[in-house]
Amino acid sequence: MKIKLLSISLLLSFVLAGFTYSQKADVKLLRKQLLQALEKRSVNDSLYNVLGAEKNKPPLIHSYYGAVQALKAKYAWNPYYKLKYLKDAEKTLQEAVNADPHNMEIRFMRFSIEHNLPGFLGYDKHLDMDRKEMIQQLNHKNYSAADRDVAVTIIKFLLESKRCTTQENEVLHKHLAELT
Repeated sequence: MKIKLLSISLLLSFVLAGFTYSQKADVKLLRKQLLQALEKRSVNDSLYNVLGAEKNKPPLIHSYYGAVQALKAKYAWNPYYKLKYLKDAEKTLQEAVNADPHNMEIRFMRFSIEHNLPGFLGYDKHLDMDRKEMIQQLNHKNYSAADRDVAVTIIKFLLESKRCTTQENEVLHKHLAELT
């Protein structure tokens, strides 16, 4: 069993290494791996190591690193490290937003993390501005690095979050109908 896990980890490391050094990052692969990291600590640890070692990451990749940092908090058992990883994630995500403030996918990354954290932690200060920016980018059909599938995922998440106004929900339903 250990050998199988080690083999999978090594394979993932090679795949991620290839991803890391490619001039044009395969964001679709990274999206899939992040979804796997939600359920598997080993995948998250691999992403954390590879993305953390990458220098001069584009803002979108930097935001994925912030998401991976937040997931490290999920897997940490020590409260000190949970808060440390969340603080690191907040800083990383802010850097990504500062570098590309109109990127809907970066805003979505931060919004989804803040939405899922308990409010008493105080990591919910960007929810309104991120929601408004994502809706504005949808209105301008400015998906930038996000493709249609990502835009649909963002719209569905916003609708399910129950954080939008009635008017925003109507706009989101309209966009969803156009994209599907």
